[in-house]
Amino acid sequence: MTMAIRIHQTGGPEQMVWEDIDPGAPGEGEVLIKHTAVGLNFIDVYHRTGLYPLPGGPFSPGMEAAGVVSAIGHGVSGVREGDRVAYATPPVGAYAEQRILAADRVVKIPDNLPDQTAAAMMLQGLTAHYLLRRTYRVQSGDTILIHAAAGGVGLIACQWARHLGATVIGTVGSTEKAELARSHGCEFPVLYKEQDFVEAVERITGGGKLPVVYDSVGRDTFQKSLNCLRPLGMMVLFGQSSGGVPPLDLGVLAAKGSLFLTRPTLMTYTAKREDLVSGAEELFDVVASGAVKIEINQTYALKNAAQAHMDLEGRKTTGSTVLIP
Repeated sequence: MTMAIRIHQTGGPEQMVWEDIDPGAPGEGEVLIKHTAVGLNFIDVYHRTGLYPLPGGPFSPGMEAAGVVSAIGHGVSGVREGDRVAYATPPVGAYAEQRILAADRVVKIPDNLPDQTAAAMMLQGLTAHYLLRRTYRVQSGDTILIHAAAGGVGLIACQWARHLGATVIGTVGSTEKAELARSHGCEFPVLYKEQDFVEAVERITGGGKLPVVYDSVGRDTFQKSLNCLRPLGMMVLFGQSSGGVPPLDLGVLAAKGSLFLTRPTLMTYTAKREDLVSGAEELFDVVASGAVKIEINQTYALKNAAQAHMDLEGRKTTGSTVLIP
């Protein structure tokens, strides 16, 4: 048997129970993975609370982990027993000592990358990749705004954008997080509780505003973020940690300068195997080069995932968090 975090009823962190499961045997095109590290992400909270509903009965949350292939099903090629692999993909189920997953959803971990780093970087790193390299392709000389700049995606995106030659403005919630963001490529951290980030953008850009805003906060920042964009700018809403955005009169986009608005997801950008592999390779490359450093600032035992969720929701965490089975 395998131990796992299970949720029988959506709600608070207390709904996560540590219990036995039977992972089963891998079928056609599947692999059994023995986890060595599991990534913690805000989407796990959305699944736990029911904000992002999941079909069926009890489930184990988690969409990101690293581990070792312990068994393979018929028809699997490209991966063997004993290979170190990582993933960031549905279906949920990563909060477990072992799980079965489709083989085409995993990527091999380079020899120079520790398992914990791989587990901490896949979902957040691949998210940063599609945001910066595909949704809006950041160019040298761009000035951009990243909300929650001291969070897991934020710290990776700040470093990567700076590596690409962009100037990064980032919102943060404390002086400590401002220093953390600054040390990771955010040239202009803005304490959103004390400063108006729209005014900061106006000042920093000399009134020119921005080609893109990356917003994972949602309700608290969305409307003001639109005011930071120059004509033909792009609003990228990729999360809603403060709550969902109220209905929008699309005429606002016209009035503010023919703005673009997108609500992207990682799963769309990695749906094709070739896109998943190429994105992971670019991510591994920038990490291996030292251009992007993955900061694992918290670790918890997997059985203590409830405390990890409380700390994440309470904005007590920075960078990446890893759960250890």
